[in-house]
Amino acid sequence: MKSIRAVLASLCLSLLLAGTAFANESAEKVNINTADAATLARVLHNVGQAKAEAIVAYRDENGPFRSAEQLAQVRGIGLRTVEQNVDRIDVGAAGSQAGAARAPNPPAAGNKGAAQLR
Repeated sequence: MKSIRAVLASLCLSLLLAGTAFANESAEKVNINTADAATLARVLHNVGQAKAEAIVAYRDENGPFRSAEQLAQVRGIGLRTVEQNVDRIDVGAAGSQAGAARAPNPPAAGNKGAAQLR
């Protein structure tokens, strides 16, 4: 009877530890607009140091990423890699601001006079 109880206790402990390991793995995200190459290589699956450095170089040359899918434009990063990591990728506020900075909003139809006052 003691051996069955010990086996059940071990099984429950193993399941508890395995559940927390999976929860921690899926919880980690990385902002691809601010992270360094070491962090990108650690968090993203199938992205080693060389690909992570390519991501940083692309970002430095072209500005912040506006979406996770834009990572596929980096040499060595394909759509499959992006799809595998979509739940780990964050573009943060820099991605949304980059689009706004490049394309200013036209004045609203009711505010034509406000544009002339500037």
